[in-house]
Amino acid sequence: MFYLPIICGLIAIFFAIFLAFRITKFPTGSEKMREISQAIQEGARAYLGREYQTIAWVAIILILVLGFSLGWKCSLGFLIGAVASAFAGYIGMIIATKTNSRVAEAAKKGLSPALDLSFKGGSVTGFMVVGLGLLSVVLFYLLFHDLIALISLGFGASLISVFARLGGGIYTKAADIGADLVGKVEKGIPEDDPRNPAVIADQVGDNVGDCAGMAADLFETYVVTAIASMLLGTLIFPNNPQFLFLPLGIGSISILTSIIGTFFVKIGKSQSIINALYKGLMVSAILAAVGFYPLFQYLNISISLYFASLVGLLITFGMFIITDFYTSKKYSPVKTIAQSSCTGHATNIITGLAVGMKSTVLPILLISAGIFGSYWLGGVYGIALAAMAMLSLVGIIVAIDSYGPITDNAGGIAEMAGLSPDIRQTTDALDAVGNTTKAVTKGYAIASAGLAALVLFSSFVQEIYNQGKEIQFLLNDPKILIGLFIGGLLPYLFSSLVMSSVGKVGGKVVTEARRQFKEIKGLIEGTARPNYARCIDIVTKASIKEMILPTLLIVVVPILVGFILGPEALGGLLVGSIITGLFVAISMTSGGAAWDNAKKYIEEGNFGGKGSFAHQAAVTGDTVGDPYKDTAGPAINPMIKVLNIIALLIVSFII
Repeated sequence: MFYLPIICGLIAIFFAIFLAFRITKFPTGSEKMREISQAIQEGARAYLGREYQTIAWVAIILILVLGFSLGWKCSLGFLIGAVASAFAGYIGMIIATKTNSRVAEAAKKGLSPALDLSFKGGSVTGFMVVGLGLLSVVLFYLLFHDLIALISLGFGASLISVFARLGGGIYTKAADIGADLVGKVEKGIPEDDPRNPAVIADQVGDNVGDCAGMAADLFETYVVTAIASMLLGTLIFPNNPQFLFLPLGIGSISILTSIIGTFFVKIGKSQSIINALYKGLMVSAILAAVGFYPLFQYLNISISLYFASLVGLLITFGMFIITDFYTSKKYSPVKTIAQSSCTGHATNIITGLAVGMKSTVLPILLISAGIFGSYWLGGVYGIALAAMAMLSLVGIIVAIDSYGPITDNAGGIAEMAGLSPDIRQTTDALDAVGNTTKAVTKGYAIASAGLAALVLFSSFVQEIYNQGKEIQFLLNDPKILIGLFIGGLLPYLFSSLVMSSVGKVGGKVVTEARRQFKEIKGLIEGTARPNYARCIDIVTKASIKEMILPTLLIVVVPILVGFILGPEALGGLLVGSIITGLFVAISMTSGGAAWDNAKKYIEEGNFGGKGSFAHQAAVTGDTVGDPYKDTAGPAINPMIKVLNIIALLIVSFII
């Protein structure tokens, strides 16, 4: 029965390769467009090359530690997980940078061709992620039949995800802040203006943060959820291999339905971009719900567990609807922030913070209802199936997300290459929807990360029981309380370090951009060319340096707590980090996206339009919201899973 995930994983990878080949057949535009696109490609490659070199040194140390402590199968698993995650992110980034100028050229023919091409580019990333994820898990398990070594594979994927989210997020937002503060605020020039020294670094950041970062993030969540579900199925239902296989079967079915769903992403008579994207997702999910049923029947598994898996699909749709409400320009939260900008920078910040806090209410209630429903239907394993069903749609969801930075780059290329305003209008329409879809997919990623972490925690507890020790996690135990407090603290301390890093690196970009405007004669007049490479080099070096400390924090703390205070405190730490991590991540990502779209709402001519006092205040809010939504918030996803994976790896040493 393991042939199914192998075949479906290969289908996903071949589909991604087919799409990549199709993309290369489209025209790249003028010489100027190709030159700009090439500069973005080179900057993105240079950044990832340096980042992976840094990660390699950390990985070598961890490979040796795992080898001597848990065995060399675990070292191999870690290496495979890390390489597969890095490769998925790299391929996604490369295809995105090759698609951007082609989308700008396709925009000359209208909205529909540009949407079709940009979504194809995003789909390459999506299906490469899900194909590599499924194949790496099933092939490694068939090779060794060792679930502990398989957990190490998840650890390797998680480590890459943390680095990708942190490094890429710091890069993209530091460059964005530098470009916005000096270009739009100080010099009053448009976004993506070629006179801005930080503009190419900003375009590079869209790819290394949103494409490579999101790909690594959801690759890791997908792999970890599959592994945790397999482990939980083995622990709860020993000698019943169908429960070990079921998560892989769910992933296999959804690959096929997601491929079918991509063919439904077409603009209809309504000319609604977002409806076209959501139509593809809806078709994928409905077909998956239908396809799961014969799988459960074939494996002779209870119908109640089938319904538990459907809960995961419902949570996915719920998160899309809720996050869309809080981040789309159509609804009151964004309009409220825009209106508050009329009275100044401070009121914009206050309202944005309030919207971010309020945006946690409905997602938490939805996740809680999902936990209750899936547990009622199938116990802890029911929660695991709900999480796996939710993650099974990663292929098309990453496609919807990666479409965003491609269209953002296309708009920048159109601006810098001096294309006609109607082309920029087309790319802006695509980019505006891309901002919403990026926010929505981040909300989905956070919810799925929360469920995945809960499944990992359940596996941690079950593993303790299987090793002959019974622990009751009672609140009158001081060790558990200490663990809860330390775990609750970690997302705040982690986010603080990340936000500080963005501020520091962004300050360096601002200083360099100001220097160039001051020292390069004719730059503001457009008669001289800025030194783009200098800004790229500054933000590359600084962002890689800044990602080390937050990563060390989440690796070292659970080990110290586990060995010093024992499994009770470590269990408390895991629960505390999941609870506060969900709240912090949702408030940051939704609040930051609402700030961004409030600025865009004003730029459309509302409340005075571009250049108005309200617009200046909205730019400030967007600048604060950028590291919220694209760096600190998303990085909490892999953070809480790394904590849980490390706990699983060391559990046998601390009992």
